[in-house]
Amino acid sequence: MIWDILGLIVVGLIIGALARLLKPGKQQMSILATMVLGVLGALIGGFIASLIGTGDIFELNILGFILAVVAAVILVGLYVGMSGRSNRAVR
Repeated sequence: MIWDILGLIVVGLIIGALARLLKPGKQQMSILATMVLGVLGALIGGFIASLIGTGDIFELNILGFILAVVAAVILVGLYVGMSGRSNRAVR
């Protein structure tokens, strides 16, 4: 049980970091926010992959990982948009 939680945290950090790298622009986010969005992305990607029938929600597979990164990129975009921190130049 504890190893599952630690594994989810590590995978969440990796997915969150990848999502932030793929999202254009600079995001003003803490590492905790990156991890939380990465974990949420991993859960969403795993859930969608399990609906498609490629495995269990907590099973790491290629399709689930790709879907998790896509979900995390969307979540990072939503976070940045909702936080009101925009890096646009003021003219």
